[in-house]
Amino acid sequence: MRKVLVVLLVLVVIGVVAADRIGVRIAEDRIAQEVAAQTDLTQPPDVTIHGIPFLTQVIGGEYGHIEMAIGDWTEQGVTVTDVRIDMREVSAPLSEVAGGNTANVTAGTATVSAVVPYPLIKKHAPKEVKRIAPKGDNLAVEMEGAILGFPVSGSGVVAVKPAAQGIAVSPVSVGSDGGPQIPLAVLKRQLTWVVPVPALPLGAKITQIRPTAEGLRVGATAENVKLNDIQQVQR
Repeated sequence: MRKVLVVLLVLVVIGVVAADRIGVRIAEDRIAQEVAAQTDLTQPPDVTIHGIPFLTQVIGGEYGHIEMAIGDWTEQGVTVTDVRIDMREVSAPLSEVAGGNTANVTAGTATVSAVVPYPLIKKHAPKEVKRIAPKGDNLAVEMEGAILGFPVSGSGVVAVKPAAQGIAVSPVSVGSDGGPQIPLAVLKRQLTWVVPVPALPLGAKITQIRPTAEGLRVGATAENVKLNDIQQVQR
């Protein structure tokens, strides 16, 4: 009899766990469909709801952590890649979500990040910049051409920082392969440029920048945001 009870208990646990995992998959798909319906995304995002058990979160209408991988994002002709939204302290009342209403789904904090590819950065660089690569917190550049009549051929380091229009890039140091040394102040006037990034999802403006192998990983954190706010920057 004891063995029978143990087997039944195990089956009940398996059934509860299975229901929990099925429920979370359905919820993730539903959120992805709602976001895709509200925006101009070419495909639904990949949504992950963290936390076990999931069903207790549903009943309480409170979720600790939800991640959303959107992929490419285009705003005003500028495309960034690997866009992610990390939402914490998410409130989604069961009564509203069950009815298909996501207007009041909110997150205490939402961190948005994306990769600005190096070809896009180089596209807006002065013509003397021939190659760009990550170098610690900065970027290494290879240059060839002329500045104010002086030939430039060599490598340099440029810094990146958030700007109102996107990303500001400016020289930190520049070496020359045997040519004359050009004052850094002059270089800054000639080799400073801005990479336009109009807006990230949720209307977030860039506050963080980190060089990676694929491009600049940019990010921003917003507070008290709504899931429906994702659609506000898609035109």
